[in-house]
Amino acid sequence: MKFEKKSEGAYLLDVSGYVCPHPQLYTKKALAKMQTGDVLEIIFDNPSSGESIAAMLDMTGDEVLEKKMEHGKYAWNIKKAART
Repeated sequence: MKFEKKSEGAYLLDVSGYVCPHPQLYTKKALAKMQTGDVLEIIFDNPSSGESIAAMLDMTGDEVLEKKMEHGKYAWNIKKAART
């Protein structure tokens, strides 16, 4: 697992090689450290993780800006929503 700041307001979370529920948990923790409007790029390779992450984002209100898949890895860009 790797979590790093790429630039101002942009972060990278690489959870390749992890299986559920770890990618979802790491995504939740990463988003908690970020500010409203920041963008998290998450990279994962477990297809079922996408379902659990998407369900979590539906509950939190965070927005998936882009979804890509190449070479067996998924890359999603997630924009953190304001918390009420």
